[in-house]
Amino acid sequence: MQKVKVHVKVWTRSLAAVSLVAMIVFGGAHEAFAKRSGGRMGGSSFKSAPSRSAPSNSGYSGSSYNNNYGGGIPFIFWGGGGGGGLFTILLLVIVAGAVMQAFRGRGNGEGITGMDSKVSVAKIQVGLLSSARSLQQELTRLALESDTSSVEGLATVTRETAISLMRHPEYWVYVSSANENTKFALAEQKFNSLVMSERSKLNAEVLSNVSGRVLQGKTATSLPSAGSLDLEAPSEYIVVTLLLAVAGDSLSKLPPLRSTADLQSALSAIGSVPADNLLAVEVLWEPQSEDYTLTTDEVLTIYPDLVRI
Repeated sequence: MQKVKVHVKVWTRSLAAVSLVAMIVFGGAHEAFAKRSGGRMGGSSFKSAPSRSAPSNSGYSGSSYNNNYGGGIPFIFWGGGGGGGLFTILLLVIVAGAVMQAFRGRGNGEGITGMDSKVSVAKIQVGLLSSARSLQQELTRLALESDTSSVEGLATVTRETAISLMRHPEYWVYVSSANENTKFALAEQKFNSLVMSERSKLNAEVLSNVSGRVLQGKTATSLPSAGSLDLEAPSEYIVVTLLLAVAGDSLSKLPPLRSTADLQSALSAIGSVPADNLLAVEVLWEPQSEDYTLTTDEVLTIYPDLVRI
């Protein structure tokens, strides 16, 4: 009987030890998971871009011949009025050439679809000191309030994000940039590839507002308390990433970001992009909760392209 009691005590102590270890391990993992959770907002207007920018038929609509005889047949095809001869043949050649040029433009994807038009696909990434964690609040509010299903709403997201970053220049520490000028037909694929790459760096997206669909996971109030974390420590950071696809080559002219002046200029250019030129935008920030920040090791490991400014 005595031996049974001893075994029970040993088993109880072992169970308590295992439970304590589990609480420490999984509790720490949950807190680390919360720290690495991010936010995301944006959307794309690639599908509507061709029709939005489609030009007219270059003078070959039905109204072009409203004053012709025969219900739209050019007057040069009629024998009346003394027309004919070399002058008529010359006009026929000119008209035929213009018509062929119009059809050639449609056939190779230019004009109506604009598939050969240029698009700038760009990424700007900023690492800020945790002292700027009010930025997390601003981005969360913007994600909850923005209409990301419209071009105007996406332009607002772009402008307000650029402004929010510009309000905290004293906290800029790291920066990274990349841009590429590509054809419209390839731009959406390249943009989506950038988005996938940046999203994969987050453990989870606890707040997402993309193309008008808002999704929320665990909020800051339901996550474990930061406890003894020193949020004022200069070794803790917030990372914000902007991904854009803009019609034209304006963003491809931005120089590589190597200073605060470069970043200021780039953010100003991004915030000034007209809504009609904005084809897609994604804003990601990590962590999403203002109760958490990233350590130096996490920043340099997860975002190796960041350089100090």
